[in-house]
Amino acid sequence: MKAYFLFTAGGPLVVLTSYDSVENSELLKKLRSKGIGKFIACEVPVELAKARYGGHFDVVCQNLHETDDLRVLDYNGERAYKNFSFKELGRPIYCEVEESAQLRTA
Repeated sequence: MKAYFLFTAGGPLVVLTSYDSVENSELLKKLRSKGIGKFIACEVPVELAKARYGGHFDVVCQNLHETDDLRVLDYNGERAYKNFSFKELGRPIYCEVEESAQLRTA
């Protein structure tokens, strides 16, 4: 499992996924279907996310399986910002999915 802090046009999100990378084409399709086609992602250590969200983390993970591979851990941008410092985030990954679903990364 991976955890990512996403900087999106709609505000910050913290997500959990069973995909090995935020740049996985299937994950990008899922994000695009939710209206997230352009974002900056920073990996968050899963154990750190678990420590910050406690029981809520466990509830969100309860049904995370390989066939159900994306969960939003936090959609409240203010809370997400308070839970993590920039020093705790991994290197930024810039993703932009065109309408044709082709990935462009920097």
